[in-house]
Amino acid sequence: MNRPRPPAPADARDRRAGVLLVNLGTPDAPTSAALRRYLGEFLADPDVVTLPRLLWWPILHGLVLRTRPARSAEAYRRIWTDEGSPLLVNTLALKDKFAAALQQRLGSKPAVAVGMRYGKPSLLAALTELRDAGVEQLLVLPLYPQYARATTGSTATALQAALRKLAWSPAHALVRGYPEQPAYIAALAESVQEHWAAHGRGGKLLVSFHGIPKQVSDTGDPYRGQCEATARLLAERLGLKDGEWRLVFQSRFGKAEWLQPYAEDALRELAANGVKDVDVICPGFAADCLETLEEIALRYAQTFRDAGGAELRYVPALNARDSHVRSLVELTLLNLRELRAAGA
Repeated sequence: MNRPRPPAPADARDRRAGVLLVNLGTPDAPTSAALRRYLGEFLADPDVVTLPRLLWWPILHGLVLRTRPARSAEAYRRIWTDEGSPLLVNTLALKDKFAAALQQRLGSKPAVAVGMRYGKPSLLAALTELRDAGVEQLLVLPLYPQYARATTGSTATALQAALRKLAWSPAHALVRGYPEQPAYIAALAESVQEHWAAHGRGGKLLVSFHGIPKQVSDTGDPYRGQCEATARLLAERLGLKDGEWRLVFQSRFGKAEWLQPYAEDALRELAANGVKDVDVICPGFAADCLETLEEIALRYAQTFRDAGGAELRYVPALNARDSHVRSLVELTLLNLRELRAAGA
């Protein structure tokens, strides 16, 4: 009787591969207490708020953390689900599909973990999981397509601190953005086309990115240029002409000038010019979260209606859609090959 042969052992290098998917983070609950903890960690990061600590600390603890948690908790309650925070739910769903697709391509089962820059699961917890799984070649993939000091840069700093704390030194590499990756652009375009097929096409497509302070951009942060590249490539892929789409920035905080044009101002202007329906996509967010589901789809939609517009239709983030998973797998395989070629 012929017995089936056991599968051939995978390359040892593949068995030792691990991927850490990083997202921004989320509070544990839509409550003032949970938001105070989360915002305290987030806004204390010097890569996020670059003011001198002696100036920022009294503002943060004397004003911001006394007033903002309650407002933020109310916003989170508007989008919270039975499963929990949308950002965490969407990121974990993406991780599961990504891990399965990556295993199929590698022919072995890589270790894949999710770590949040702020909140839980922490980067330290995720790295501990990967270390305990025997990972020797680690790829860190922040789910930020466009590099900014406040996101990918902050992740790089926290990664090194966590590795030192664990006394763990695997061969590792950090993906520093993928704003022009063809598979990522194709996935964005596919999502817009499906949205138009299901809901009709509005009078303008706004391509909205999270803003950063203008002063940070002026001192060399490449973020704006990468946002512009993504928006331009998406418009080209969709066959849009000048005037049919517009790049905008959202989520500004404080009184300082941030990257412009501001999304809210653009929506008021469009409504004043007689545009009744707009579509909005947020390519900088890999998973739907507070900034997309509450700020854009609810709050900015009301801003548009109040200014005389009729309907703002939000195009969902890529989340766990198959084309997004494929783009991240391609990115991972490319960077793993480069990591190995570098002598890992």
